[in-house]
Amino acid sequence: MKATYKKYILNFKNPSGTSRGILTTKETWFLLLDDGQKKGIGECGILRGLSHDDRPDYEEKLQWTCANIHLGKDQLWEALLDFPSIQFGVEMAFQSLASENPFLLFPSAFTEHQKSIPINGLVWMGDEAFMKAQIEEKLAQGFNCIKLKIGAIDFQKELDLLHYIRQNFDVSTIEIRVDANGAFNSSNAFDKLCQLTGSELHSVEQPIAKNQHDRMSELCKITPIPIALDEELIGVVNFEEKEKLLLKIKPQYIILKPSFVGGFRGTNEWISLAEKYKIGWWITSALESNVGLNAISQWTFLKQNPMPQGLGTGSLYTNNFDCPLQVSNGQLWYSNELNWNCDLI
Repeated sequence: MKATYKKYILNFKNPSGTSRGILTTKETWFLLLDDGQKKGIGECGILRGLSHDDRPDYEEKLQWTCANIHLGKDQLWEALLDFPSIQFGVEMAFQSLASENPFLLFPSAFTEHQKSIPINGLVWMGDEAFMKAQIEEKLAQGFNCIKLKIGAIDFQKELDLLHYIRQNFDVSTIEIRVDANGAFNSSNAFDKLCQLTGSELHSVEQPIAKNQHDRMSELCKITPIPIALDEELIGVVNFEEKEKLLLKIKPQYIILKPSFVGGFRGTNEWISLAEKYKIGWWITSALESNVGLNAISQWTFLKQNPMPQGLGTGSLYTNNFDCPLQVSNGQLWYSNELNWNCDLI
């Protein structure tokens, strides 16, 4: 079997803001397999400054992976513990190669266009007018769960935006999640959580930066709003360490990005622990192209989690690949009437 890789730069239609800065491009890598009869594709998507495997030897490790592809999916997964996005790319590529259609990895009622996946509508950080316009757009599109990224503009203005939603839509109509991306500091986090209570939020994602385990544990005990861990999970690669982290912090929820936590196998480890300790969870994409999002969405449907998932679509980019995924009324559908336009394989 031959394995190669290709770098691909995704360009945002509009600069997209988080508390860590503005994104204009997204780097991703594709792992391509060819056994002489069939081809497979996997996406290794990293976010610079955030992914555990954002390191100088990333491309070197991709070269090593291609040279050792004969080891197979499971042995490679074990050897790539510190490269979770490559773990995901390897799993995906092997599943793609084994499938009749390289883009139909996990056939189900979802891929037959019989059932959909509920998702949240994502509102990016920006000035007040920009965020308000996005909120109105998501509501008009039929979403009943909205996720707002907060922490980049004046906190009072963010509270006003949340109050604006609640003045028009009660909690039974719209579920609101907020993602602070670690923007609160440990001393004011509880105060800010208390101020957020008036908006009847579903959850607050990563209120303080990762690796403050004592403080995060304390916040999860006393918080008036459920806390979801996200960045906290990045870089925790051993099963024992994952269990130790959850037992220490005891969050209400965890959020799982396969590209960040070791692909499907790594995500399954987190899910098994979350269910063992009665912690809620949902799955989120990590700004992959439609190639990676397609695989994550098909796999996520099999998990049968009824909560809205964080699976956006590729509408963020100017140079994404056309695919069957589409959003309608806050649901992600796989439309068999739409075709792939991907010249990578």
